[in-house]
Amino acid sequence: MSCTRWNAVAQKMQHTFGRQALPIVWDFAEVVPVASAPGNWESGYELILGVLDSWPPGMSVGQVQVADAAESPLLPESSDLWFTDPPYYDAVPYADLSDFFFVWLKRTLATDALARDPFDSSNPLTPKTREIVQDESKHVRGRSKDKGFFEEMMARAFAEGRRILKESGVGSVVFAHKTTEGWEALLSGMIRSGWVITGSWPITTEMATRLRARDSAALATSVHLICRPRTDDTVGDWGEVYRELPKRVGDWIERLQSEGVRGADLVFACIGPALEIYSRYSKVVDAEEREIPLGGDPEATEPHKRGYLAYVWEAVGRAALEQVLGTAEATARNGAAGALEEDARLTALFLWTLQSTDANGESPHPDPLPEGEGEDEDEEDAGETPAPPKSKKGLSLIFDVVRRFAQPLGIHLPDWEGRIIQTEKGVVRLLPVAERANQLFGENGAEAVADQLEHNPKAAPQLTLFPDARDGSAPAIKGRGRKPRGKNAAGVSDTAIQTRREATTLDRVHAAMLLQAGGRANALRALLKAEQDRGPDFLRLANALSALYPKESEEKRLLDAMLLAVPR
Repeated sequence: MSCTRWNAVAQKMQHTFGRQALPIVWDFAEVVPVASAPGNWESGYELILGVLDSWPPGMSVGQVQVADAAESPLLPESSDLWFTDPPYYDAVPYADLSDFFFVWLKRTLATDALARDPFDSSNPLTPKTREIVQDESKHVRGRSKDKGFFEEMMARAFAEGRRILKESGVGSVVFAHKTTEGWEALLSGMIRSGWVITGSWPITTEMATRLRARDSAALATSVHLICRPRTDDTVGDWGEVYRELPKRVGDWIERLQSEGVRGADLVFACIGPALEIYSRYSKVVDAEEREIPLGGDPEATEPHKRGYLAYVWEAVGRAALEQVLGTAEATARNGAAGALEEDARLTALFLWTLQSTDANGESPHPDPLPEGEGEDEDEEDAGETPAPPKSKKGLSLIFDVVRRFAQPLGIHLPDWEGRIIQTEKGVVRLLPVAERANQLFGENGAEAVADQLEHNPKAAPQLTLFPDARDGSAPAIKGRGRKPRGKNAAGVSDTAIQTRREATTLDRVHAAMLLQAGGRANALRALLKAEQDRGPDFLRLANALSALYPKESEEKRLLDAMLLAVPR
């Protein structure tokens, strides 16, 4: 009882496992099991009875067997379906957590064979020796269960699944890991084991009201990778694979969006169709017979060093930019004519990835929460990086996801560190507009700029932001790590400093939003008129961001109010 707590919202006892751990509960609560109240004994067994009542009549009874996934007792090509929800490295200590329940089950199943470890007769608890998990405190035959052990055993398990499945059979692998390293390890194991990935279907499995789903790209779905046994050893041509990739990704994005799939769910669901092109071959080679690996160095320029998944991320990023900003931004690199600057492209991609899948057509983050929901406030999803500290406002994404999008699109993250993003502990935070006020307007604030615009509207086209920036320095950009050669302390190349000191289209949109927030209507109208005279980019970006920001965000409110003030 000392591990349970009271849910003050739903007025009931809360279950022990809010996340995959047994944390200390200092203010634990107790309940009378036979009382007529939520959380009692009756509410537990009623769930089981509901399942039994729903069981279709005439269904045959299945068999459950404890076995090693890497050494299945089934015969070759004996199964029509192979289905697995694999572990995610060291995210969850499954066997250790199972002991919590197992010690109670043993009291009622003392003589049952299932109450014993079939691999280690001396172990009184759940099987752990052959568990495929990354846990370096455990050893198998003198070897630590490190990352290499995990990936090797996962590949063996996938190969065993391929062995027992009929050639006409179907495999399905559930995956909700949100780091690209996790995906690469899983997919590499599948492809090496002789699987062809033929589809990728996101199925809504997660509570949108849980804390991890707010202001971050927590997956609302579990992606089900559909695969079939590869029956030949055909070698693929890299040129053909590369040409087919953008169309396949673009078609799949349109299909998923029409079905309500958004953001991170859509990104990872696109990996399956993209992998079908690659995994149909035993290997893919370029014109010089160099094999194109699945993963590699995303900063490399040569395909055989860069790896296929880098091109998948690039294809998804360009398709997203084309939707939200246009063709020029989708094909842009640095300095491309007619394209919005890097910070606008980065912000658009960031917000696009943060969009939430909504299976019911309702707001994914209701406010306030319905009674009884959102009680698992300390829950963390398997394989996901914890959210940034609650004290810091702003939308966030895992750094690796941002990096994978930015690099192939020519977006240099260090250039924008401290200006529109802030990276801490592997999480990138998109700075709220309110935090950019001093950066954009200086110590005198927006009031001084507003006065200038109101008294001298002709000065608007030459509006000078970053008034506190010193000559020869990039404004308010904070670098990380050691000073790179040929760069300033902010990590920005000397040749880029002048450009970085100039206000971008995004800077001017943010400045207008801050004038709107300050109620400086005359100054805002002067700025908007000047931007209309300058060209269409300002309003094009403002409208795009308005469509991307979460409905309940302050940025969305300011943008919409600002756009209403645009002269017609």
